Amino acid sequence: MNTQELTTWQTFKATLEQNPNLTLQFQYAADKWVDASYHITEIKQAPIVSVDCGGVMNSWTEIIVQLWEPKVRDSERAMQVSKALSIVKLVEKSLPLNPLGVVKIEFGNSQFDTRQMYPGAFEISGENLIINLIPDATQCKAITRGGSCGTTATGEECCAPVTETKTEKPKIELKNLVADGPSCAPGSGCC
Repeated sequence: MNTQELTTWQTFKATLEQNPNLTLQFQYAADKWVDASYHITEIKQAPIVSVDCGGVMNSWTEIIVQLWEPKVRDSERAMQVSKALSIVKLVEKSLPLNPLGVVKIEFGNSQFDTRQMYPGAFEISGENLIINLIPDATQCKAITRGGSCGTTATGEECCAPVTETKTEKPKIELKNLVADGPSCAPGSGCC
């Protein structure tokens, strides 16, 4: 998960609710726009639980809004924000979405491999609400804990699990509790 300021579901939804009469546009790269005939095909909620390279457990929730461009354009004008909100309302009837979930927009077409991107800036331009999408990047979670990624100056790996200090176990003295009498030895007849 990237350490930049991420948009939560409650912020994303509130931004839409503040602009219901605008047209909803997505820009996925410089001068590259999701075609106006796009559809919101689904909204997914993904609880993520992971263990990083340092042995630390992490968890968060992602809300993924999937966009699809049909092969045949069926609209010259992008979806109104109010229509997107009606899809959100329909989804939330069946699936309560975590308000603190991190929003990602999933999109791809024949010129752009499908990927999940973060909503960056929300911009109002004329009658449009433009959501500029920004890519995610992988990173070592040790950095977010104040560590560094790689090998430290002393040669230790930053991501290595914390080693437990071994405490010396007490020594146990074994005593022979059998008296000096008959014992069960092969050929003694005790068995």
